[in-house]
Amino acid sequence: MKRLFLLGPILFTVVVIVLTILQYDFLLGLGWDPIKAPTLDWPSGLSLGPYGLWMIATFIITGFALFFFALRLRADLKPAPASRIGSIALACSGFCMAGLAFTTDPTLRPGPHTWHGILHDTAFVLVGLSLLISMFFLGKAFQNDPRWRGYGIYTWITAAFAIPSFFLKGAAFYFFLLAVLVWNEVIAIRLVKIES
Repeated sequence: MKRLFLLGPILFTVVVIVLTILQYDFLLGLGWDPIKAPTLDWPSGLSLGPYGLWMIATFIITGFALFFFALRLRADLKPAPASRIGSIALACSGFCMAGLAFTTDPTLRPGPHTWHGILHDTAFVLVGLSLLISMFFLGKAFQNDPRWRGYGIYTWITAAFAIPSFFLKGAAFYFFLLAVLVWNEVIAIRLVKIES
């Protein structure tokens, strides 16, 4: 039970892949294209489709899994400003990830933005920013802890790779998503090994 945070990145990945397959035609109707317009209402638009409740639940579950993972990480790392700031930023990222459950507004639609669409877009930006901030500080915290030392460099490399792909539109977003999901799982596995 206490290791459920290990399942967060896996759950997110599986649900996004399955829902993308099941709702492929729906996503195309939103204007999404896996090559030409990969970030147009994806993956957030999955919550608008016929199986949207699964995506909404996944945003909430994986967000809270990330939040509790950050708390466990903070308890494990040596007390220092870098570990405190890094784990708080990671917890914020988890909280904002849960905030993605507010459904997005389709990009190619007439009319004003809805309140839930604005909350979703704000949560999306905050997820990315808080995650990248957490990686910067956690990398330093890992470098200062002999049990985590090699993970500091890995964290910084992941952040350096993820930063441009987060801000670039297009297929680079797939790399951002993949990089942060793999990083989350690798760090979670290391935490479990340290605690064992």
